Amino acid sequence: MLTHLHIRNYALISHLDIDFHEGFSVMTGETGAGKSIILGALNLVMGARADIKSITEGEDKCIIEATFAPVAREDGSNAAYSLEDAPVELQFKGKEIIIRRELSANGRSRSFVNDEVVTQAELKTLARQLIDIHSQHESLMIGDDLFQIQVVDAIAGNTAEREAYSDAYTAYLQATATLREAQAIAKKAQADADYLQWQYNQLVEAQLIEGEMEELEEEEYRLSHAEEIQASLAQALQQLDSDSGALSLLHSTRLSDADSTLAERLDSVEIELKDIVSDIQRLYDCTERDPMRLEQVQERISMLQTLMKKHHVQTVDELITMRDEYATQVERIENIDEDLARLQRDVDTAHCVLSSAAEALTVSRLSPCSLIASRLIEDMQRLGVPHANVAVDIQPTDDFTETGRDNVQFMFAANLNQSLRRVADVASGGEISRLMLCIKSLIASSNGLPTIIFDEIDTGVSGAIASQMGEIMRQMADSRQIIAITHLPQVAARGEHHYLVYKKDTDVRTETHIRALSDAEHETEIEKMRSI
Repeated sequence: MLTHLHIRNYALISHLDIDFHEGFSVMTGETGAGKSIILGALNLVMGARADIKSITEGEDKCIIEATFAPVAREDGSNAAYSLEDAPVELQFKGKEIIIRRELSANGRSRSFVNDEVVTQAELKTLARQLIDIHSQHESLMIGDDLFQIQVVDAIAGNTAEREAYSDAYTAYLQATATLREAQAIAKKAQADADYLQWQYNQLVEAQLIEGEMEELEEEEYRLSHAEEIQASLAQALQQLDSDSGALSLLHSTRLSDADSTLAERLDSVEIELKDIVSDIQRLYDCTERDPMRLEQVQERISMLQTLMKKHHVQTVDELITMRDEYATQVERIENIDEDLARLQRDVDTAHCVLSSAAEALTVSRLSPCSLIASRLIEDMQRLGVPHANVAVDIQPTDDFTETGRDNVQFMFAANLNQSLRRVADVASGGEISRLMLCIKSLIASSNGLPTIIFDEIDTGVSGAIASQMGEIMRQMADSRQIIAITHLPQVAARGEHHYLVYKKDTDVRTETHIRALSDAEHETEIEKMRSI
């Protein structure tokens, strides 16, 4: 629960420190005293969007800090809160939670939880586990379809069903997206099928061989310079293998008597030289002018160069890679119908799972509808609408949505024999305020939210009805902290703790303050409110 609020340099508040307590607290003050400023500060520390205009004029920084104490559960344990995605794991089981928001005049905003920096999104995640601030305009949400679904889900306690549906919905969307993408690719691929097949056939017919171009270029050189190569080889043979050549001279050299090691080395050189002469002779024998073969080689080189230029590559090996890629694409096109059929089966399976999850979610929502209606009717009658009639109507939607396949509508009638219609179409402002309080009371009994703040939820009511609204909030405070901002003495009189918001002029500016009233001051303030 909220135990302390510290505000510095926010709007008309230069410095404020106030402690809060368990049970039912009320906050009162004249119109314009600054109750909305305090609420705005709380919203800011709970993750609302920051505005540098909120900084007190003439100051360069404002700080808002809220302290929350751990809340004991019925089993005696403490509630645990966490920020699983925070850069530093923040676990708050049985620990005090201090949330601080700092806003600088340069527009920079920083958020801290127990002095650990967190993002605004992480701050909102934690705040939703700690506090619910019901602002005046929020009562208008009673006619919002999403809000009505959330109310039913809160009472139904169908977290497992909602998570199962959400997973199934995500899987179905992914499956359908994959199918549509494959269909688009298939459509384009089929349009390109003939071209791809022709490109593939051309490269296959070329009978490409790795490293072929280098071998062809070497052969072309030999064929083009056959006479020069033969002459060079003949000269080498003459110098190496004639009667006066190097091999003959080497053979006649004897060093065995001088040094056996040198003799062995000389023998090795002679063997190597004979091998070289043999290779030269073989090369000489196969080197000859062959114009027909030269033409064939040059044609092959020209054909390969044309293919490389066409496909914008530099080597035959790259052509081979491209040929294999074409083969894969051609094969994929040939198998595309089978792939599409498989993806369609995936969609059908996902749809079946989604339909089942949606049905289970619908069943979970139908279950508490009678309870919700009866509780709301009972509470509305307590609040001065004796002929109130409420029903929760759930009808199937045409398509699956993020929240299921249900159109949830709260139906309302305030008068005897009046037909039920959508609550937003028939309820007056005062009836909406009362109905929203009844809904909040019903939700509060179903969840463990430790703190609820009501900002003038009693707007549009007075007299005994206001007293009943105050009593409902006091009863809610038996199991959680309730803070009500009110102008009505009937509501304020029910408060166990009373805070007065007021303005005070200084030499520099007008400032907003808040202070806790004593029992005697509480009675005095109630009388003052009744006399207005």
